[in-house]
Amino acid sequence: MIEKKERPARLASESVAGRYIEAVGRRKTSVARVRIIPASKITISINDKELEKYFPTPSLQKTVLSIFEYTEGKFLVTAKLKGGGISSQAEALRHGLGRALVLFDPNLRTKLKVKGFLKRDPRAKERRKFGLKKARKAPKWSKR
Repeated sequence: MIEKKERPARLASESVAGRYIEAVGRRKTSVARVRIIPASKITISINDKELEKYFPTPSLQKTVLSIFEYTEGKFLVTAKLKGGGISSQAEALRHGLGRALVLFDPNLRTKLKVKGFLKRDPRAKERRKFGLKKARKAPKWSKR
C-alpha cells in the first residue's frame, strides 16, 4: 500500500523567523492571494498599491481592516487580487487574511469563525437557463 505523507503543521515560530504565511480567499469570481509577515505595524499592499489607493472608499477599507480588531498582532500584508468587482475583492481579501491568520495562530480560529471571516460566501450569479431571459425571468406569457 501507498503511505500518505503527513504535512508538517506550520508553527508561529517559523513565521517569526522571516517566513511568510500564504492563504487564498475567494468571493464570487474574485480571488485574493494573501501573504502575511509579522511586523511592528499593520501595512497592507494590494497589487503593489497601498490600501487607501486600491480601496478608495472608507466602507471597503473597513471591510478589509475589520479582521484586525480580533487579533493582537501587527502584520505586513501583501496581496494579489484578480477577478470580480471591487466589493467582492475586498471580501475575498478579508477571507484570505482570516485563513492566513489561523495558520499563524490556531487559537484565533474560534474568534474568527464566530464572526464569519473563515466562511467562503457561496453566493454567486446564477447561470442563465434556456428559454428564459435571465436566470429566472421568463418572457411575457400570452394565452393567444
